[in-house]
Amino acid sequence: MVPTTTEKLTIEMTTTTAVLDEWGDVVANGGNTTDAARHHSTGSGGDIPGLPAPTTATTATTAATTPMPTTTSASPAAAEGDGDGGVPTGSEVESFEDFEAMGLKQDLLRGIFGYGLEKPSAVQKKGIVPTAAGRDMLMQAQAGTGKTAAFSIGMLEQLDTSRPGTQALILSPTRDLALQTERVVACLGDYLNVSVHASIGGRSGREDSQALRQGPHVVTGTPGRVVDNIERGSLDTRGIRTLILDEVDVMLDEGFVEAVKQVTQAMPDAQLVCVSATFPQSVFALCCDILRDPVKIVVPVEELSLAGIAQYYIDCGSREAKIDVLLDLYGSMSTAQSVVFCNSRRSAMQLADEMDRADHTVSVIHGELLQDERDQVIAEFTQGASRVLIATDVFARGMDVQQVSLVINVELPHDRENYIHRIGRCGRQGRKGVAINLIDGNSRGEIAKLQELERFYSAPIEEMPENAFESIT
Repeated sequence: MVPTTTEKLTIEMTTTTAVLDEWGDVVANGGNTTDAARHHSTGSGGDIPGLPAPTTATTATTAATTPMPTTTSASPAAAEGDGDGGVPTGSEVESFEDFEAMGLKQDLLRGIFGYGLEKPSAVQKKGIVPTAAGRDMLMQAQAGTGKTAAFSIGMLEQLDTSRPGTQALILSPTRDLALQTERVVACLGDYLNVSVHASIGGRSGREDSQALRQGPHVVTGTPGRVVDNIERGSLDTRGIRTLILDEVDVMLDEGFVEAVKQVTQAMPDAQLVCVSATFPQSVFALCCDILRDPVKIVVPVEELSLAGIAQYYIDCGSREAKIDVLLDLYGSMSTAQSVVFCNSRRSAMQLADEMDRADHTVSVIHGELLQDERDQVIAEFTQGASRVLIATDVFARGMDVQQVSLVINVELPHDRENYIHRIGRCGRQGRKGVAINLIDGNSRGEIAKLQELERFYSAPIEEMPENAFESIT
């Protein structure tokens, strides 16, 4: 939550120092000051490379962020030196083995089981109850382990659906993720008579405003459109008790920070929940600074590289040969559905043309598609109309298609933290998956990038064996 002090948070980076003005000066002055928090992007160079090994077999929360300095502390807070001592962390928070033991509303339990959840995942075992209790939260867990359901269930438990008005706001960095979150909340809250609305760009502003003025219980949205609706008076923030920042590493590190600050100004007393699979050190420090007496649920270091996903590389010999290798792969294997990642719209469209000429049915999604076009592509892929989705990183975070068992990186991501989000599109909810990285073995840059990923995630990426697909076919 927004602090009430005016001191500055100084974060020492490996190559630069970023000084972030706290947002408390804004709140202390009633939200009228123009002295906004300054955000200096440091890029991937601001992270400390490598991941530490757990110091003991029982250390469940060592190195909460990605990455963190090697430490003997079981608490990421202690590793950051914030000295809060009494803040509960993942190893100290009570774990509930069944949804029924969490004391949730019966109608919410009906929605949970109707959604297909039978037993809570690790993050759900520890994250739902403190979220439902109204605690500020820092929640980190692997892609595909049920973070969205964890914070949605905790938020839904708090709602009073007998009264109208918006009571919870969930911010996401992309329209697609906001729409998916809307669907998850609606399904889980089906028996609670919860009204949910997605406030996103790319759609009619007038219709969006009209829907918000009806006072849906839960609003999901993207920062720009939500800020616009707050300023216009379309979104009434007076009754909002819970603010959730999904994929918070993006929300606070890639240009959204000013909009997020404006949103928090509008609801300074709301519970704040920060969620992501990855936390760069700078973002982790900032989250710790703006959260009030938070509960921290963090992923064990040994699970960070998605143990259920086998990771391989193929040396294609040259950049030009990657398409031929990819076509050979699809000619020799049989998987339910797969996602192929490229770094740009141009690369994605060129690859789609090549695969189309080879008689493969593919779909393509990238950031320049209109929202209706994106929705159609995702719907077609989810329904199985195409087996291959060629995507840029717009699809790397949060999108959940259970049938995906294979991810191929034709180009390694520019941002090493996006790697784990990409490969996390397969192996969802404990299923097995395979990730293949196509590299040019003659390119020192690509080899160095692959080696950096191995060091960063402490996980070997081996040359692909002939039997790589046996576990998923």
